[in-house]
Amino acid sequence: MPHCILEYSQNLEQEVPPADLLEAIKSACVASAIFSLDDIKLRSFPYKSFLTGGQEDAFMHVTIRMLSGRTQEQKKQLSHLILEALTQFSLTDVSLSVEMCDMDRETYAKKVVLSQ
Repeated sequence: MPHCILEYSQNLEQEVPPADLLEAIKSACVASAIFSLDDIKLRSFPYKSFLTGGQEDAFMHVTIRMLSGRTQEQKKQLSHLILEALTQFSLTDVSLSVEMCDMDRETYAKKVVLSQ
């Protein structure tokens, strides 16, 4: 845990490789001291078609899905660390946002299937 999901306008790939953005998000998660490196899962989704306020404006939105139980202060700190990490790329004319989502610890199910 957590699941870090980066959604972004595909036009940003010309300025920053998605792998660099994921690396920055991962570093922010580690810096928060909430998660261990081995538990962080990252993925990204580019959007070819997008509109913001009726215009094709660039955007990045990060959703952090984590098991419930973190304090509001921990979540706030993490969202600010991620936002700071994304601003290091000196992008302009882009909307950056971060959203924290709790996953119910009692109902979350997971199974890792390994090859033998």
